[in-house]
Amino acid sequence: MDKPLTAPSPWWIPHVHADRRPFLMARNRIQAALRGFFAERDFVEVDTATLQISPGNEAHLHAFATEAIGLDGSRTPLYLHTSPEFACKKLLAAGEPRIACFAHVYRNRERGPLHHPEFTMLEWYRTGESYETLMKDCGEILGLAAETAGTRTLTFRGRESDPFREPERLSVAEAFQRFAGIDLLASIDEDGETDKAHLAASLKTAGLRVAEDDTWADLFSRVIVERIEPNLGLGRATILDEYPVAEAALARPTARDARVAERFELYACGVELANAFGELTDAAEQRRRFEAEMREKMRVYGESYPVDEDFLAALAQMPEASGIALGFDRLVMLVTGASRIDQVLWAPVPETGR
Repeated sequence: MDKPLTAPSPWWIPHVHADRRPFLMARNRIQAALRGFFAERDFVEVDTATLQISPGNEAHLHAFATEAIGLDGSRTPLYLHTSPEFACKKLLAAGEPRIACFAHVYRNRERGPLHHPEFTMLEWYRTGESYETLMKDCGEILGLAAETAGTRTLTFRGRESDPFREPERLSVAEAFQRFAGIDLLASIDEDGETDKAHLAASLKTAGLRVAEDDTWADLFSRVIVERIEPNLGLGRATILDEYPVAEAALARPTARDARVAERFELYACGVELANAFGELTDAAEQRRRFEAEMREKMRVYGESYPVDEDFLAALAQMPEASGIALGFDRLVMLVTGASRIDQVLWAPVPETGR
């Protein structure tokens, strides 16, 4: 007889559930409060399909694959979405001006204190409004979540952040200079093309590891992870703004500098909470970026995902908009003081391997 793939999951044992229940009840209160927040601002809550033709086209995101079997026995590949973004943007193209969505999303190869194979993403979109408006939303949501949970301080692994203070706004280039002594923009030309050799030399000067097969994106990520992220959201939240265009596949370039894009991430206690864009609406440029991402995915992982042609058709009709994806479970963790994401999930996915 084959051995079971997993050990019995302990989260349902009564005394374990009793320890977790205060986090879970706070989760429910916070979700209700955020629904009220969006309703008061004339957002329509939408519910998108989990099964999609494409799960997303970012090189380092991994999806769960399945298939649909037709009445005639035909088989069509489908994926569990990694974000409701494509469906939400189709609704913007359909004419919805403000939408919000609590979606269960699925990401393979991810498990740890801050990662889970299935988690809840809160996404919201504003047509005709700048992405700076989303920054204001983030500050208000942090305060509302903390107030609802009855806390004055966000905490994680000894780091603290005041959710009621206005977030600091810091460009990625400023962060590279401040925390690593690196002039990031010197490795990007006016067309947004990147110079790996220049950035590699800067990393070596800063005392960071450089491997022969590193890409520019690998080097960029190493600085973010090792030098920048641990210093973000300490004392108050940080909005890390103006990512290089090469690191913002779904965002439009800024009007001020074509080397960087209208993309920001929200951090608190060194934890990434949200990712926002001034949305790209050029379907041809979006196709080019998706295809580049999938070439990189094939190079690194030996696989790629299809492009959703229906999404690109909708994008060509979508109005100017800004949108953001916030990890709802991580927000609950920080405002309740939980140390692991599975503490704030009602029914965690069973462990399947290490």
